Amino acid sequence: MTLLTGVPLLVGTLQVTHAPEARAASHPVNVAINAMSPVAPGKDDTVTVSGTLTNDTKSAITDAHVGLHRGAALNDRSSIQAVTKRTGYQPGADGKEIGDHTEKIDRLDPGTSRTFTLNVPVKDLGLSSDGVYPLGVTLSGHGPSASYDQVLGIDRTLLPWQGSAPAKKTQLTYLWPLISTTHLTAETGADAQQTPVFRNDGLASEIAPGGRLQKMVELGKNLPVTFVVDPDLLATVEAMTKPYHVHDPDGPVGKNQAVAKQWLNDLQNAVKGHEVVALPFGDPDLASLAHHGKSVPSSLGHLGPATELASKAVDTILGVKPRTDFTWPVDGAIDSSIVDVATSAGAHNVITRSDSLRDNDLPYTPTAARPIGGGNTAIVTDAQLSRAFEGDMSKSGNASLAIQDFLAEAQMIGLENPEQQRSIVVAPQRMPSATQAQAMAGALRNLEQAGWVQPTKLGDAAKAKPDPAANRQIPGRSSYPDVLRQQELPTDAFRQIEDTQSALDDFKVVLAHPERVVTPFGNAIMREMSTSWRGDSQGATAFRASVRDYLDGLTKKVRLIPKSEATLSGRSATIPVTVQNNLLQGVQGLTLRLTSSQPNRLDVGKSQEIKVDGGHSQSFKFETTANANGLAWVTAQLYTADGTPYGEPMKFPVNVTEITATVMLVIAGGVLLLVLAGVRIYLQRKRAAAEDTGDEENGEDNGGATAEGEGDDSGNPGGDSPEQPSDPTPDTGSEKSGPSGSGEKVDR
Repeated sequence: MTLLTGVPLLVGTLQVTHAPEARAASHPVNVAINAMSPVAPGKDDTVTVSGTLTNDTKSAITDAHVGLHRGAALNDRSSIQAVTKRTGYQPGADGKEIGDHTEKIDRLDPGTSRTFTLNVPVKDLGLSSDGVYPLGVTLSGHGPSASYDQVLGIDRTLLPWQGSAPAKKTQLTYLWPLISTTHLTAETGADAQQTPVFRNDGLASEIAPGGRLQKMVELGKNLPVTFVVDPDLLATVEAMTKPYHVHDPDGPVGKNQAVAKQWLNDLQNAVKGHEVVALPFGDPDLASLAHHGKSVPSSLGHLGPATELASKAVDTILGVKPRTDFTWPVDGAIDSSIVDVATSAGAHNVITRSDSLRDNDLPYTPTAARPIGGGNTAIVTDAQLSRAFEGDMSKSGNASLAIQDFLAEAQMIGLENPEQQRSIVVAPQRMPSATQAQAMAGALRNLEQAGWVQPTKLGDAAKAKPDPAANRQIPGRSSYPDVLRQQELPTDAFRQIEDTQSALDDFKVVLAHPERVVTPFGNAIMREMSTSWRGDSQGATAFRASVRDYLDGLTKKVRLIPKSEATLSGRSATIPVTVQNNLLQGVQGLTLRLTSSQPNRLDVGKSQEIKVDGGHSQSFKFETTANANGLAWVTAQLYTADGTPYGEPMKFPVNVTEITATVMLVIAGGVLLLVLAGVRIYLQRKRAAAEDTGDEENGEDNGGATAEGEGDDSGNPGGDSPEQPSDPTPDTGSEKSGPSGSGEKVDR
């Protein structure tokens, strides 16, 4: 999109120097001005113009020469744009050739190119008054269809001329943006240091020597600019200074710590003495928020924390206190809803652009600051100056013309109303290339030498006295450019962001150290709203999905271990349920609750508070009571402190085999029989003991026991052996073959 919007400014250059098939109809030779110096000459200087001639025809060009033409001074800024768009030689507008300062070209063969250089003293240019003059370089000679001299090709540039410094210099503020795309993910390594994980290692090429961001820091250090920083870039580079991992085919280990340390060190030195403006963390897309995010309740709530984080990040990393009272919608395009969102987090200065907040009726360029109500100020940047370097600045001709055009526009602003000092702000493209940055720096250095402007900070520009005639009416939503609207984040994106934030809120409350999760995920959620996703809808979708998937993966590391069928064979039993925590940190504040599908059959007991250390599993026992037999399903579910279900529920069957009344009677009868048997044995032993005592008493009355070795009355030798005192009492009486004696009872 940036390249497309940059085309109008450079269309003249592109038509003249980079479209030979279009030029061939009017001129057979491509004349390209590659450089002019000095850019803004003094009265004693000599202007040097160099470039290239290319013969696009099939015939040789002979007896030709290169000459310089100076047109009349231009009247206003619109005439500057007309010169750069003009094609073909126009004698009245281009002026006559300046004699005695030509370069002879004897022959230019078909399809060949050669360089030229013209040197013309300023005194020979006939500059009568201060102003912007068009300069044309032509090749005149004998073409393939004529034997007389004619203009065979032309290219133009601009010569700003001012003999002395103006009485009131234009105040000019130039923003120097340090912004990149999203590089960090929400992932961190499974270690105590939480090693960050990058989407790729592409940022290294931007901050390495010769890279885009390295050039921005190197050049900006010695320029009168205001640094505009996305704090996310600083946080990302700081993460690179330590061990980090990348999702990269070349390997998972990042190796650019030295490059990151050098860039941060250079930036810390570069910002000294400069004003630093910090955008909200992640550079949120304010237009997308206004047009689609407002319908999702929580979306605007991210701006406040993003602004607070921005101040802390810049102060911590760069050691400077930034300004956070400025917001910068994409390309400075605004409407009333964008202004409302942009100022909702306390930033009361909105950086817009003059092609959005137009001043069509004014014959001059007004001061940038405009009060727009509610204590807010619109900082209206100049569209022509801001877009001057959006083209392909790798081609020297494009860069040269862009620099000349920039200085010409800046000078014309001062000449429009020389008695009224104006404050002008320039906001270039968000992410200039290295060659664009070099062209921008060249323009600012030459402008400083010219002495037409007075460099100022953005904060001073915001406080400049506003022009009462300037437009302050914020355009309606219908005026927002369609090409920008098509690149906005859709409403579904903000719903996904809201869901991820809600899941994060539910997750963090159960963690022993929530900051280990809240910081990386909170930053990642802010990055999901970044302006850097414009033009990369697929990348934005993939990034949102990756953040949510990783969060879900962490959440599932705390789970209930599945159970098989449990069997209860009594009225009460204990059911264990195991909670597994595969996180590195402990979880707490969770409640484990069991629910029975048939509570009248099975009471599963009370819920329990859960606390499990990191990397551990723990079983929690529930005392259950069975009221009836049969199958019951039990659901185990974890809950957060506010009653929100956590994770997936776990179901398992419980088979209750309760003992019936009949079985209980049988068991009771068996117990009774055992008791009666015990009583019977006891009574038998007692009776037997009594009988033994009676026999002993009868023996004493008959003269005592018989002598050892003697038989008894039964005729058995020796008779029955008497029981020894140590022998146990027999369970039953002595069994004899003969009849029982008088009064004796024997249980058979």
